[in-house]
Amino acid sequence: MTPSSTDVLTNRKPQEVSQKEEKKKETPMEFISSMAAVLVVGLFIITFNIQAFEIPSSSMENTLLIGDHVFVDRITIAPSTHWAPFVHYRPIRHGDIIVFLSPQTPGLYVVKRVMGIPGDHLHLRGGVVYRNGEALKEPYVIHSKDDYVPYRDNFPSVPASEANADVSAGWPAMVGIMKEGDDLVVPPGSYFGMGDNRDVSYDSRYWGFIPRENIIGRPLFVYWSFNTPEDQWKQTEISERAKFIGHVIIHFFDQTRWGRMFHLVR
Repeated sequence: MTPSSTDVLTNRKPQEVSQKEEKKKETPMEFISSMAAVLVVGLFIITFNIQAFEIPSSSMENTLLIGDHVFVDRITIAPSTHWAPFVHYRPIRHGDIIVFLSPQTPGLYVVKRVMGIPGDHLHLRGGVVYRNGEALKEPYVIHSKDDYVPYRDNFPSVPASEANADVSAGWPAMVGIMKEGDDLVVPPGSYFGMGDNRDVSYDSRYWGFIPRENIIGRPLFVYWSFNTPEDQWKQTEISERAKFIGHVIIHFFDQTRWGRMFHLVR
């Protein structure tokens, strides 16, 4: 009877099996090559796939807190390409949290939630967002101010002259062009973003649509969170930054928000 593959293995001499299974020792050159490959892959991921950002303001509370450090996926919602068919791409959806370059302030990164995609009809009534005629249920939204601001809470029906914050030049005219009845219509290649801390968020209501080409990616998770002053991002002097770095070193353990580590951003 012809022996099976299992029979052949068990019938070999122990010396032959041990010699076959003995691993060849890795040379220094092979070790260096392996490490170089790991570094190249890591650099590729960091450069093209993942980017680290810090949340500087309270506009996305309580979804994202001041001092949250997040990893941002730069691939999934990027414009699709044909050179990497193995990469998963998808369109930007309602409710996505996105990081993008401010259309108002060059070089400034902003994070907001997508409330409107191209073709959507939007308006607010009493602080409630209506999209395509339907009132949205938004469990993530907080209202941190006990007040009523006509422009903020009833956009776009109230004139920009009644806004409680600076409105970008040209935006009121654009609103007039893009309005249909009580709704603002999101044009092709653009998105409408708002912060979850709805009463303090400086967002598309004040400076306009988010161009598709400005969108960097979407936050994945919080990899570190530190109790940070609200105005820390405004401290641009080297002495102030060095002072805060020293503060972080001293208070790393007692002011790190350990409960937010690896918190998924949704």
